[in-house]
Amino acid sequence: MSHNDEVAARFEEFASLLEAKDIEYKPRSYRRAAENVRGYPEPIENLASEGEAAVQEIEGIGDAIAAKIVEYVETGEIEELAELRADLPVDMAGLTNVEGVGPKTVGTLYRELGIEDLDGLEAAAEAGEIEALSGFGAKTEANIRSGIAFARTAQQRQRLGEVRPLGEDLVSYLDDVEAAKRCALGGSLRRWRATVGDLDVLCASDDPEAVVERFTDWDRADSVIESGSAKASVRSDGTRIDLRVVASAEFGSALQYFTGSRDHNIGLRNRAIARDLKINEYGVFDVSNVENPDNGQRVGERVAGETDASVYEAVSLPPIPPELREDRGEIAAAADGRLPDLVAEGNVRGDLHVHSAWSDGANTVSEMVRAAAEFGHEYVCCTDHASGPGIPGGTGLSDEELREQTEEIEAVREEVANEGIDIEVLHGVEANIDADGGISVGDDVLADLDLVVASPHSGLDGDGTDRIVEAISHPAVTIVGHPTGRQLGRRPGMDLDFDAVAEAAAEHGTALEVNANPQRLDLGGSAVKAAIDAGATIAIDTDAHQPANFSLLRYGVHTARRGWVEAEDVCNAWPYDELRAFLDG
Repeated sequence: MSHNDEVAARFEEFASLLEAKDIEYKPRSYRRAAENVRGYPEPIENLASEGEAAVQEIEGIGDAIAAKIVEYVETGEIEELAELRADLPVDMAGLTNVEGVGPKTVGTLYRELGIEDLDGLEAAAEAGEIEALSGFGAKTEANIRSGIAFARTAQQRQRLGEVRPLGEDLVSYLDDVEAAKRCALGGSLRRWRATVGDLDVLCASDDPEAVVERFTDWDRADSVIESGSAKASVRSDGTRIDLRVVASAEFGSALQYFTGSRDHNIGLRNRAIARDLKINEYGVFDVSNVENPDNGQRVGERVAGETDASVYEAVSLPPIPPELREDRGEIAAAADGRLPDLVAEGNVRGDLHVHSAWSDGANTVSEMVRAAAEFGHEYVCCTDHASGPGIPGGTGLSDEELREQTEEIEAVREEVANEGIDIEVLHGVEANIDADGGISVGDDVLADLDLVVASPHSGLDGDGTDRIVEAISHPAVTIVGHPTGRQLGRRPGMDLDFDAVAEAAAEHGTALEVNANPQRLDLGGSAVKAAIDAGATIAIDTDAHQPANFSLLRYGVHTARRGWVEAEDVCNAWPYDELRAFLDG
């Protein structure tokens, strides 16, 4: 967290604690200061080093708040905030995660019942103590009680593969409303982040109330959190979903704004400022003739905003794909004409990491090959697990069993060819990478296979860089599968020096996998970017264990796009003869 974010977080806490003490006006000043400090494009410590007067250059920062910023940068503390915490020792963030519990309620509950955290709140609600307080009552207590469980997990993020289909279902549902002109997903979901906190949906409409009514009537909404004339929030399957309805002329700017990321938007806003333009969720405005551009959201002459692309065009940039909007140099690349031609789902020609019933898959080799052909693949590789620690259910194949499988692979090749099914069938293995980087299959067996995926399955904590680099250097290894071994929401996987791994992969001509299973998405976007920058090759595989898993490809493709990957970087986006040359290396 930058000093800007740290200061902003403390001012937000400051505001909440003041509200809890029923102090008027000041909370609003601190919240405004928090917003402006967080959005300030330069490190706040640079201004603080020049003194309080320099800090006051930030909009909404007066003498008192400037002094606190300097104090925090110099000491790491704000004395007055520490005094407020001591006077009101509560878990403000945790308690206010409960619906209906705001800072003032927290203050009342502390003063009347001594409640400091969620445990205390739950105990008081279960004992019926809250309803006895003036201004609360049984219904309020019941609502608090029902909201506590969700509040405990409010900071957790859900996997992309769980939330994306939910969001797409909602957009389809809203598209059926005559009043809805355009609908789209926003936020981190539109950027295809591996995990998502909540779900943002935007709609363009001249009749926002009709769209809101349709939204709150959605049969997948478990509860309505709030509902207004142009925005509403519901909860579905534990996910908070926020709808915002805007005018058609502002749909593109709102979509761009609510897609984020915040740092990307700050960079874009700074580019606009340098051109006497103002960008916000309502559009792009020419403010060259406006004396005070900050005096209102829609000041100046509107020049763009109907489409997402128009926002970028207004500041002389080509549209930047949502997956790249993470403030990793994408604005400079766009300005210089260096944006990558990102890989698309349709570029991928085959899947090189597929399991059958020989190990822990659900279907025969023949069924998986036919499913791959039906999906549209030109080639597929059966890579059942070899034996080794961490292999599910001890289903890994011995060297002898891998040799036996060769006969079935050949039979399937002949079978599909005789039926006119146009697909190349490869025989490989998912070998286990042991603790020192060794491979769990004999070299003589590896030599007879078309392809070797080597993956870690155990000992997935600590630094695994040397282990993975050792596996990369093995002459028979074609691809390193799910290199960190992470499972989102379950285990973080190994720590890797991605630059070192990428350099080794480029040196040895070994591909690094983007595992498309939403439980993994491993490698992730930033690691993929390191691989591409080093000149390494990428493989995008589904790790399919049944035919339906081939459709998971899109999650891998969009994760690769977050790493700036082009089709030419992906070995299984190459024509078969090029792939064959790579395999024969």
